[in-house]
Amino acid sequence: MDNFFERLDAALGSLVGFLWGPPLVTLLVGGGLFFLLYSRLLPYRHLPDGVRLLFRPADSKDEGTLSHFQALSTALSGTLGMGNVAGVAVAISVGGPGAIFWMWVSALLGIATKFYTCTLAVMYRGRDSEGELQGGPMYIIREALGPRWRPLAYFFALAGLLGTMPIFQVNQLTEIIREAIAVPAGWTGADDHFLFDLLFGLLLAAVVLAVVAGKLPRIGRVTGILVPAMVAGYMLLTAVVLVLHADQVWPALTLIVRDAFTGEAAAGGVLGAVIITGIRRAAFSNEAGIGTEAMAHGAARTREPVREGMVAMLGPIIDTLIVCTCTALVILISGAWSDGDTNGVSLTVNAFNILFLDYSGVILAVLVGVLSLSTVFTFWYYGSKCLGFLIGARHQHHYVWFYLVLVVLGAVGSLSVVIKVIDSMYALMALPTMVASLRLAPRVNQAARAYFARSRDDD
Repeated sequence: MDNFFERLDAALGSLVGFLWGPPLVTLLVGGGLFFLLYSRLLPYRHLPDGVRLLFRPADSKDEGTLSHFQALSTALSGTLGMGNVAGVAVAISVGGPGAIFWMWVSALLGIATKFYTCTLAVMYRGRDSEGELQGGPMYIIREALGPRWRPLAYFFALAGLLGTMPIFQVNQLTEIIREAIAVPAGWTGADDHFLFDLLFGLLLAAVVLAVVAGKLPRIGRVTGILVPAMVAGYMLLTAVVLVLHADQVWPALTLIVRDAFTGEAAAGGVLGAVIITGIRRAAFSNEAGIGTEAMAHGAARTREPVREGMVAMLGPIIDTLIVCTCTALVILISGAWSDGDTNGVSLTVNAFNILFLDYSGVILAVLVGVLSLSTVFTFWYYGSKCLGFLIGARHQHHYVWFYLVLVVLGAVGSLSVVIKVIDSMYALMALPTMVASLRLAPRVNQAARAYFARSRDDD
């Protein structure tokens, strides 16, 4: 059995290396740069407008399900959490500190990418087989590009069905609860923990079932409360740690920038590995150009697509430029990353324990645990939408049983295999999302010009 998993891990590693090669990195980074220049820096110029729109009440006559704030919270719940805590740790372990710099680059360009993809998600919403209004890359392709492009829509839906599996979040949530709470309390052994992982996975499955039974409105209400509260708590925890070690923040930032162009700390010391690792982990963290964010923002209750695009572009700023950077600084200042003994969420927990208090891992477990659960709830919504597109909306409720099995498998699975599976699917999801968005970029610009002209007239 061990040989099987070793071969599986090696095969998935080869697949990830192929999919996340220079062509895909060029598509994501080059596409983001194109969007930024093609829009004449519009996303940057209108960032304050995006913030103001968060607190604008939705018109009850508008079609859609979520308010602007709930749509952003739902989208962030799919990105904030393990991508910011465990994903950053993986990036530093594999690509060295310099990978964080390339995460920043990807996020800065991702602001423009999200503006385009999420504006399109509202511009080209479509009806599912039950007549419900839906958004996402598969509907953008179907509604805007016509029958010849339909296979690309099904391609995204299939990749999205597999890419939004909750296995990474559940795997790392189980690990942080086990290492920070269960092992110190004597509930399970440090080496023999399969039974604990299995029971915890079953408990998580029961919680997920209780929440997703309420479908998207309940998820929107839950994430609208949980995400801001837990992000504030996590930022407060990291702020305390960084203030206590303020003299080491600048050296850590310098290390990130210097290593970004040398690759000295990366596996094998290859600069290309640093860049690709940073771009890959940024995609996992903020999902700009992947397409999942378009599914959440496509459900916003608004008649103005450009408004939702401006709200969506705040995601990479909050997710990567703020939260991921704070996590990276804690890990680098602690020095825990240099011993190579830990990876994923355990590395982040060790860093907090070194710099702060021995029981800070418990606080971190609670904060990250809630964020991870919100991600798991949101991913169910994404996956069910993809299944509904593939086989009909009347059948998508069956997805919940498959999803619950995935929750349990994620709790007992291997981190290495889990990461490679999700990375592969994210790469496949990015292809139709970016191709369709680039093809439809002129229509977004046209809609933006019309929107801002109306806004000036209203003023």
